[in-house]
Amino acid sequence: MMGKRVEILFVCGAGLGSSFAAQMAAEDVLNAHKVDAKLDHVDISTAASVQPDVIITAQNFQSQFEKFSIDESKTSIVFLKNIVSKAEIEEKLLPVLAAKGAL
Repeated sequence: MMGKRVEILFVCGAGLGSSFAAQMAAEDVLNAHKVDAKLDHVDISTAASVQPDVIITAQNFQSQFEKFSIDESKTSIVFLKNIVSKAEIEEKLLPVLAAKGAL
């Protein structure tokens, strides 16, 4: 049985290159674990105004995210050192997905 559908947002400065690369890497991880997820990628200013289940972004944006009033009871933020590392995505994202009932 599949878990509930989750919305995952990939965020980078411009909402283009690196967030899309992270999305591609995460897609493989999500497919391997049969996670039903809606994936999207945006720039950092847009990320503050939406409420996905999970935000995945690079570690260097952490200080910018701390300035946003993101409701972390609804949205979990996953910071990655290497945004295209499937091993790191798996290690950090799967516990979050399990907690949200998506695994």
